[in-house]
Amino acid sequence: MRVGIIGTGAISNKHAHAYANIGYEVTVCTDIDPESGRAFARRYGCEFVPSFEQVCRHPGVDYVDVCTFPDFRLQPVQVCAEAGKHVQVQRPIATNLDTARHMIETARAGGIQLGVVSQRRFDDSMQFLRRALESGRLGKILEVDAYVKWYRSAAYYSRPIKGSWSTEGGGALISHAIPQVDILLWLMGGVCEVFGYWQLAGLHKIESEDVVAALLKFPSGAIGTIQAATAFWPGYPERLEVHGSKGTAVISGDKLTTWHVENDSGEPPPLARDDPWAATDPAAIALAPFQRQFLDFGDAIRSGRKPLSSGEDGYRALKVVSSIYESCRTGNVVRL
Repeated sequence: MRVGIIGTGAISNKHAHAYANIGYEVTVCTDIDPESGRAFARRYGCEFVPSFEQVCRHPGVDYVDVCTFPDFRLQPVQVCAEAGKHVQVQRPIATNLDTARHMIETARAGGIQLGVVSQRRFDDSMQFLRRALESGRLGKILEVDAYVKWYRSAAYYSRPIKGSWSTEGGGALISHAIPQVDILLWLMGGVCEVFGYWQLAGLHKIESEDVVAALLKFPSGAIGTIQAATAFWPGYPERLEVHGSKGTAVISGDKLTTWHVENDSGEPPPLARDDPWAATDPAAIALAPFQRQFLDFGDAIRSGRKPLSSGEDGYRALKVVSSIYESCRTGNVVRL
């Protein structure tokens, strides 16, 4: 697969390394900062072009990888649909549901694949847990809780666009915890009610939330919570707890650290020690899950099937985030 990258900030470097590891070729890139874009091109041996349209229409590209802030999503999808190029966007899919819906409709009309990066689905621990839930090893699921209690410094938020509603769509929940929201949906099949509280600028000088907590209700009758923050020094590994009638599984960071299931049999759990992971360092993200997701997207392009993390999946995660924000603003339960 030959990939064109739009946006050459921090996450694009992770993507480029992952592509190199799986044999995909980054052929072209662009950035609104030409100096940054040219430096990226030199680093990874690809061509720099001055506009995103040139990336989307480049003859040496099989799909486009959009690594920009989430306020810039629809435009490359529109050009890719016109050019017949598949497109993958960094999460979240967009800053608002109207844009996300338009992206999905545009990709469908253009006959192209639209993927959303949600690499946590591809962790060994998450894959194991999904299989375990499908086979009923934890029994009836009673509660599922997700915690993303991270820390980001004042320097991280020094640019006005960081934590802004217009550019990032919000703060800790949409920018840092939306992969956990996606995991909750992927494991539980949906969310039907939410109720949330937030602290706007609890610690940082931003306009959105750096602390948020929400109660969730799932269609199965199970309940849960999601807590997200970038204000808890020094930062702690993200954590997913699944409590069923037969036992409990806990994933910390990307490792299964607890598997307490009565009379369990079957596939041995991949238990591992806890790991600080990305709780304090935005760059401390494992490459293997990205590699697996990119291989899946390439296979989806070749076979014509939906990628494991599609535009529709990105929309559903954004819907839950938007509903929690609505509840925080209004003080009401929001039914999805």
